[in-house]
Amino acid sequence: MNYKDLTAKLEERINLSKPGLKAQLSMCPEPRPGHTSYSEDKSHCKKAGVLVLFYPWRKRTYLTLTIRTDSVFHHKNQISFPGGQNEPGESIQETALRETYEELGLPPEFIRTIGELTPLYVPPSNFCIYPIVGTMQERPVYKVRSMEVAEVIETPLDHLLDKRNLRKEIWTRGQKEVKVPFYYFGGYKIWGATAMILAEFLEIVRS
Repeated sequence: MNYKDLTAKLEERINLSKPGLKAQLSMCPEPRPGHTSYSEDKSHCKKAGVLVLFYPWRKRTYLTLTIRTDSVFHHKNQISFPGGQNEPGESIQETALRETYEELGLPPEFIRTIGELTPLYVPPSNFCIYPIVGTMQERPVYKVRSMEVAEVIETPLDHLLDKRNLRKEIWTRGQKEVKVPFYYFGGYKIWGATAMILAEFLEIVRS
């Protein structure tokens, strides 16, 4: 699917009924720390906005992912979407765009937002993550804030859609063995909340 057709499809589909928690849980480590959804836990969780940013480059469509540094407070060294905690008086969309600008130097006026995916509750950090889908019409020029972002991973959408790149391994987390599904790209293992958000996005793209 080319960039133009993908954009039109997402504009049509993303604000309709979405795959939701069922799609998210397909990429959830087993056992999960809990199967509570955002709708069941919104009373006390912290809110965060992240940007699922896609763009065309060299006749393919790419997504922007980052590797967090070990200096950040939550989810150190993990692969994530750009984003962060919601501030008072700020919409979730404003949060996602502000954090993307702070982390990657991408001005909000260059990004066109399309809609929201299903909010995801992350038990270990007690965050409710609101994914905002946005697009740029050309490859971004990143100005990375090195205190927060160790690396930018430009990930081809068709690679993520190829189920041959979906894998599972047994990892030791704390003192427990956990079965972890992940998307494999260029030596990177995209797992956890990021993979769960991706799962819903990819299901919408496939539908």
